[in-house]
Amino acid sequence: MQSSEVVASEQVSTFSKSITDVALKRQAILNFGFRTMTWFAMLSVIGILLAILLALGIGAWPAIHTFGIRFFSTSEWNPVTQEFGAVVPIVGTLITSVIAMVIAVPVSFGIAIFLTELSPSILKRPLGTAIELLAAIPSIIYGMWGLFVFAPFFAKNIQPWMNENMGPFFHGPPMGIGVLTAGLILAIMIIPFIAAVMRDVFEVVPPMLKESAYGLGATTWEVLWNIVIPETKTGVIGGIMLGLGRALGETMAVTFVIGNAHHLSRSLTMPGNTISSSLANEFTEAVGELYTSSLIELGLILFLITFVVLAISRLLLLRLRKKEGLQS
Repeated sequence: MQSSEVVASEQVSTFSKSITDVALKRQAILNFGFRTMTWFAMLSVIGILLAILLALGIGAWPAIHTFGIRFFSTSEWNPVTQEFGAVVPIVGTLITSVIAMVIAVPVSFGIAIFLTELSPSILKRPLGTAIELLAAIPSIIYGMWGLFVFAPFFAKNIQPWMNENMGPFFHGPPMGIGVLTAGLILAIMIIPFIAAVMRDVFEVVPPMLKESAYGLGATTWEVLWNIVIPETKTGVIGGIMLGLGRALGETMAVTFVIGNAHHLSRSLTMPGNTISSSLANEFTEAVGELYTSSLIELGLILFLITFVVLAISRLLLLRLRKKEGLQS
């Protein structure tokens, strides 16, 4: 009787062990498959990035070989004489992005503060939805609105006053289109992105910290400056860099209102050009290898500018995190 029970228990133990071995093998296979898929996804992203960079480099090589460093030092862009320089598009890209960030960052900061700290509860959801809807509007709609509504208003009501009161950097014929207009439209476009990110990171701050500060007699500004911003500065910088990346690469809205002129002017109200608008306007009309290659080199420059900006922001975030770790 006892021997039969021992045999039965051994059979059960063997069966349980075999089931366990099968389960472990199945789990090992699934883990291997999951790791393989994640590695493939990561390597595919790197591969696509390198492929894009390689394609741009190959396409831009004739212009790189012909002009060399001169491509970055001349503003001439003449398809007839086959002379091309990237100064105007590069300067236009950087200036419009700076104008957009100077306007968008404070406005977005104010919107995020209002939504998280000052807004009545009944308005938070409608206003948050409105910001998200602004972010969803296609860029070409912003461009059309800027060209047909904002530019005429700007030329009629604002530019005459700027010509009289704001000096040579804002002096020009009242056309309504130019680098400043493009920067303003870009600012309107990126405000929803930066504001949404700031709002989300501000809401992550533990309410107990803010309530404790208010209990000690701190004002709303003191709570924001001493509690909220130190706790969320990494996310705030990330949101700002997201907006900057959008501003650097924006095409259609800028193309509508910047004037698309390969000419450098010290006045921000004069027409100019950006890298993305140059590509949008001229790529389909480019005739000849050198013309096409010069446009591709502009695309390569925009790629490198964006990469450098993102790399700098990443290094800044890592430094902030390291500093926070040392302080804690």
